[in-house]
Amino acid sequence: MSAMYGHADDDWLMRAHGDIDQWAAVMDVDADDRPIDWNWVRTLDLVHGVGVATVHDCDAGASSDVHDLLRRDLMIRDRLEAILTCCDRVFMTDYDRLIPSYRLPRALAHANRRLNDEINLLRDRGVAEGLWTVAYEHRERVTVPVLQAAEGARAVDDIQDRTAELVNGRAERRKRAREQRGAGERLMVAANLEGAIAAGGAAADEGTTAASPIGSDWRDVYLPGRGLDAVMGIDIETTGTDPLRDYIIDVGFEYMNMVTPRPQDAPAGMPYVDSSYQAGDAYGQARLGFGVTRANAWHGNETIRNLTGIDVKMRSSSQWRLFDEWPQAQRGLLMRLEQQPFVAHNANFEHRFFLHNVAGYAESYRAGHIVIIDTMPMSRRWDEGSAPSEAHPYGDNSLESYAKRQGALPGDSSERHLGLEDAHIMLVAMKHHLTALREAHRGPWGPDGVSGTGGKRAKGRRW
Repeated sequence: MSAMYGHADDDWLMRAHGDIDQWAAVMDVDADDRPIDWNWVRTLDLVHGVGVATVHDCDAGASSDVHDLLRRDLMIRDRLEAILTCCDRVFMTDYDRLIPSYRLPRALAHANRRLNDEINLLRDRGVAEGLWTVAYEHRERVTVPVLQAAEGARAVDDIQDRTAELVNGRAERRKRAREQRGAGERLMVAANLEGAIAAGGAAADEGTTAASPIGSDWRDVYLPGRGLDAVMGIDIETTGTDPLRDYIIDVGFEYMNMVTPRPQDAPAGMPYVDSSYQAGDAYGQARLGFGVTRANAWHGNETIRNLTGIDVKMRSSSQWRLFDEWPQAQRGLLMRLEQQPFVAHNANFEHRFFLHNVAGYAESYRAGHIVIIDTMPMSRRWDEGSAPSEAHPYGDNSLESYAKRQGALPGDSSERHLGLEDAHIMLVAMKHHLTALREAHRGPWGPDGVSGTGGKRAKGRRW
């Protein structure tokens, strides 16, 4: 399938094989608690592709068995993604630094994206040959393609997409593990209280077991602090929501100071696609467009075209370089991400894509050089307009709704779903919101606010 893959820098993909022993030393099982066969990983051709089909196998009418090719490709993807799903956690908790580089997971993700393209084209071939139809169904956390065999055709049970089963099963296991840890912690607290009563005749201070503030959750680590000023807002557009399968096709970023004036010598940047958007306090605007593989372009993506206006069918020519194959673009973005806190709305989305696309990002983040701030928990925690409802049990915290409530987007306008424009309304909303919170002595200036810039930063183990 290398003819459809793009033009990769083969050297880094080949060097990634040299990292396998380091990962094998600390990572024994995959996300489904199965032993990892690292010898199988060594057999994968990360340069030319890990799938079993050729470019001609994806053409309707080819003599090969499309059913068998699809079945084998799906098995490889399930196996590969079960490994990749664990790599982030293993790398970030490798406090002894036995794994110095995140290059191998990036290389495996690079190969998996192209394998997913191949799977899509094989499904397309089956449709073109009248073997099955494809419908998309939302199943809890993910949307999956569901095949329906044509009348008189071969059954398709063994080539159904298992993503929902795997993803939802992993999520349930993580939930049970959290509940077990919580139960254990509560038992330890109860035992400590009993000991305190037995020794002193009175219960320990109730404040030691007080619950977290109402509405707080894991996203609170992304909240800004009262000392935040210069930030870079960033938004990415992708071909889907999964960094192991989808491509970054649009990146927009700009800078804004939350407290001090806009630098007088700051670059004016580029204009927004909508003339109603005014730069105001923003500066250093930039928009970067990227391509997709030929296989991804051939398959097409109407959902993304309708959402963003970007037609991936037009993004496979030589003028559109793939972000995951453009080291200079990755280095330039990483340098900017390290210089000041970066802000995103639902920042874990950008974070996960950067981990699996940007050389050096995972290493820099683990070392504590990257600070991430998220405007979504600002909306959840500090915006009274984000009231829970039947349609939105946790409040309406979309970027569009948050920006409208904070006066960054007119009520009759919509989010553009383009990187630069969305980064702009996010920063304007954030600055308006922080200004109001400061005046009301709330948010970062309230009782549970923090000093400094705030945000999420990897701190490592404290010995």
